[in-house]
Amino acid sequence: MFIQANQYVIPTQQYDYPEWHRGRERYALWYLTVQNLALERYLQELKQQFSDVLFRPNTRQFHITLYICGFYAAKKYWEDDFLESQFQQQVQALRQMQLKPFQLKVGGINSFDSALFVKVREQSQQLAHIRQALGVGGAEIAALQYHPHITLGLYQTACSTNLILQRIQNIPVHYFNLDIHQLNFGYYQAHTLQGELFSTHQFPLEHM
Repeated sequence: MFIQANQYVIPTQQYDYPEWHRGRERYALWYLTVQNLALERYLQELKQQFSDVLFRPNTRQFHITLYICGFYAAKKYWEDDFLESQFQQQVQALRQMQLKPFQLKVGGINSFDSALFVKVREQSQQLAHIRQALGVGGAEIAALQYHPHITLGLYQTACSTNLILQRIQNIPVHYFNLDIHQLNFGYYQAHTLQGELFSTHQFPLEHM
């Protein structure tokens, strides 16, 4: 999952991936937005510093993925289809939690095999509790061990992990506090690689 020395990163191919989306368009997820101007500037600077190795174009907003739901569907046909009834189950579970605003600490660069990211830390295990509640609507799609993070970009070439690790080590680490006041539910278009996130529902934590 995390890159190791003496290997190569996995590049994203400029390809439609029809075997994944099967003609479906809207891939739904729960996520947190990054609403902190200083942090946004920092993330943009990092993205620019690594622009020579990251996939372009990349118009997706900086965000923290909470839970990957799958493809919006009127009827469940494929395993990764996601229904309105499942969404409503998740909403009800969140309301029962009576969530309050919380804070995350963001800072420090790392890399998965296929993507460069900035680390997200929490002390209260709030993200784990939220993810557990969202699980009532069905198992997470393509679930791996959850590591909250903000993706800077996917890789465009199979460059050396030694090069990436060296560049990461040479960048000073800055930390930011990110206040979370709402959860977001939305989707991105499966046909557009690294395309924009579209928010369809916002859930203010103070009022849940």
